[in-house]
Formats: sequence, structure tokens, C-alpha cells
Amino acid sequence: MTAMRNAGECLLGKRAVVTGASSGIGRAIALAFARAGAAVVVHYATAHDKAQAVVADIVAGGGRAHAICADIADPRAVERLVSECRETLGGIDIWANIAGADILTGERAAADDLTRLSRLIEVDLRGTMLCAWAVAQHMRAQGAGVILNMSWDLALTGMAERNPEMFAATKAGVTGFTRSLARSLAPRIRVNEVAPGWIATAFAATAMTADYRARVIAQTPLGRLGTPDDVAQAALFLCSDAASFITGQTLKVNGGLSS
Repeated sequence: MTAMRNAGECLLGKRAVVTGASSGIGRAIALAFARAGAAVVVHYATAHDKAQAVVADIVAGGGRAHAICADIADPRAVERLVSECRETLGGIDIWANIAGADILTGERAAADDLTRLSRLIEVDLRGTMLCAWAVAQHMRAQGAGVILNMSWDLALTGMAERNPEMFAATKAGVTGFTRSLARSLAPRIRVNEVAPGWIATAFAATAMTADYRARVIAQTPLGRLGTPDDVAQAALFLCSDAASFITGQTLKVNGGLSS
């Protein structure tokens, strides 16, 4: 574990699950957790090779990781996922709900509004709720735990156009759920969320025009797009003991774009 410990040991000995960890923000969070000393389950839905590559990166750095596949929109698959993660890790201390439906790139970008909206609700909202409810039962029996959810910085302030309308509605639901669940599970289990702004992920690389990117950067006080690592560091803080008196909160990682 020497190489991993060089980045700090704030999660040393912890057992963490990161959904949607095969790429983007989820991948960055899984790697950050591993560098901080956690054993990590890299969850994925379809991207087997990418998930295995994340595991390989963690293991190469001296960490411990396993890849597990599940459709988090399916209640039975979620129950199996939690059970398999418990068996693999010997328990679950941290569960990060990072998986999200991609309706902006690939085949789904051309789908009709109702199809895209349904997928967003199934994965981002329902999937988050199903995973949180399932792992909370284990954490209650265990006596402690941390749950981290993923929202969006403009979920409550809003943004024009159809795709943002759907994202805002879905992620505002995640925010409401996060705040309610934090009250339900206190004081033994903490529940928070990160709310990224414009992050340099697949959408920014493939679907964002140069002009639009320039406008976003000009509107952002810190003058750049965020990176997956920026979000990962926020997630690491919220899931560490450094945030032991923080629950039911939203940490925006947006360069100051919204307050």
C-alpha cells in the first residue's frame, strides 16, 4: 500500500463502493478513495473493460479493488449488488452513488424526450434511492456508515432548455432525498451529496462546441471547467472523518458558477 498511502490515509482501512466507477467522475472518486487507503468496489453497468482497467490502476498503485456489475435501476440487482459488495469487502463503510444515465452522448442523445427522461429517473433518482435504502439496512446493523449522492449545481437554481429541465428535476429529487435520508439515518450514518458544475467529462469533450465551452468558462469565476479530480477531492472530504459533523448537506463543485 506504500504508493497509495503517499496521497494520505484518511480512508485507511475503510471499505467503499462507488457506483458508476468505470469512467468520468466515478472513476476519479474510486481512484481517490483507493489512494486514501480504502478497499474499493468499482461498480459498472455495461463497461466491463473500463471497470477492469480502473481495478488494474488501483492494484498497480498498491490498492485493493474489485469490479462488480449491476443494473441499479433493478431492485433485485441492487439487493444482489449490496450483498456481493458486503461479501467481497467484509462490510461497507462508504457507499457513493455516482452512477448516472448518459442521455447527452451516444445512442440515447437521439432518443425522444420521454425515453431520456425515463432513463434519468430510473438511474439517477430511483437507482440512488434503491442503493441508499439497501445499503442503509447493512449500515444500521453495522452501527455506522457514510452515504454520498450526486446532484447538480443548477438543480435548484435552474437552466433553460429541455435537457437541463430534465436534469434539474431529477437531481432536485436527489437533493430532497439526500436531506430527508440524512435525518432518517442520523446520528450513526451520515448522508451528503456533491453537486458538480461544468466538468470536463465525455460530454464536454465530444458534444460541447468550442463557443459554448468558451461562454461557460467566461461565466465561471474560477475561469475553467472543473475536472473529475476536483469532484473526487470533495467526495473524499465528505466521506472522511474530517466531515464527521456534516450531514444532509450539498457541496457544490462548480468554480463559483452558482451559489
